[in-house]
Amino acid sequence: MTLALDGGTPVRDTPFPTVSDASGRTFGAAEAAAAARVVASGALWRVTGTEVDALEREFADYLGVGHAVASTSGTAALHLAVAAIDPEPGDEVIVPPITDFGTVIAVLACNAVPVFADVDPVTGCLTAETVAAALSERTRAVIPVHLFGGPAPIDEIVVLCRPRGIAVIEDCAQAYLTVPDGGSTWAGTRGDIGCFSLQQSKHISAGDGGLTVTGDPALARRMRLFADKGWPRDTGERTHLFYGLNYRMTELVGAVARVQLTRLADVVAARRSVARRLVDGLADLPGLRLPEPAEIERHSFWLFPMLLDPAIAGADNERFGAALAAEGIPVTAGYLDRPVYLNPALTERHAFGTSNFPFTSPPARAEMRYAAGDCPVAEDLIDRTLLVLQCNERFTERDVADIVEAVRKVSKHHAR
Repeated sequence: MTLALDGGTPVRDTPFPTVSDASGRTFGAAEAAAAARVVASGALWRVTGTEVDALEREFADYLGVGHAVASTSGTAALHLAVAAIDPEPGDEVIVPPITDFGTVIAVLACNAVPVFADVDPVTGCLTAETVAAALSERTRAVIPVHLFGGPAPIDEIVVLCRPRGIAVIEDCAQAYLTVPDGGSTWAGTRGDIGCFSLQQSKHISAGDGGLTVTGDPALARRMRLFADKGWPRDTGERTHLFYGLNYRMTELVGAVARVQLTRLADVVAARRSVARRLVDGLADLPGLRLPEPAEIERHSFWLFPMLLDPAIAGADNERFGAALAAEGIPVTAGYLDRPVYLNPALTERHAFGTSNFPFTSPPARAEMRYAAGDCPVAEDLIDRTLLVLQCNERFTERDVADIVEAVRKVSKHHAR
């Protein structure tokens, strides 16, 4: 059968459900009613409203943690977390090279230096071993990312960091209801702080919004203050205890997010069902590594990752991915165009004017520079082996069947 890329008939010529519009989202009458309720109340900001306070309580209870703090975005949630540990200028925070740039923005915004540790060649996540190799006397925190909804080995990282006084901030923007090894509690509850996103593409959404969780009341209070200009409104004073920003979530976002939270378990269950059918349909293909069946109930499948062995599959991820895209399949080769540290903001050190701060700020390392080769495993994933398929709770059996047919078609062509 001729590939669509070579002039053949594509497997699929109609769009898949997408998180970009209603076809792949779970918004409905309940969200509309929640928004209307807020408008009718006349209180659209959280200071005099009730929705955001209720969302914080409900989210903390859902995850079984003591405290949740709402903010304006997933990036803001990460900024709250790093600000809560109050790093000194030039302190270092270890991050993975395969993540959204928001992970790094949170570090730079606190005048700290991002240090990139390499990742596991299968999961794309930080490991205790890669973190250990990146530690220095200036390390203040580590931000493991549970990539695509797959669990990072968070308990092992905590065991490494906690005796050293290094904070562990879990980036769970892609990982609602992900279950790391070592127990039944969810991602975001194992480290010191967990960070979640309500952005358009996430498992649940209010367009944008962030949530941080912690069991530490001091960290929770510091995050709450940082999100409101350091203003301790609970004391009745108009004062500002320390530098903070206005990251207050609006009541409209809070109300919609409360409804979305009630849909979360079903969304994740549906995505796991899609993943299970994809694994069943593709497991026998040469040179293609899929999530293990036993791991599906621990993964939340923000995206569905596949790894190619180009020597066996007959193509690298760019060629394989281009062929799949031509067949009408929503796929991305490598997830990112480049590892985060090769973006101009870091290679050219564009953070605070022309100062090169914080990359050269004493008493940090003499000079922090980023270059190709810094994290070879991550670079290989992006450049050669990693493919990610869209995964959505609204995918039908026909949608899954078309994905399976297209992947098998492309695999057969390249494996000849």
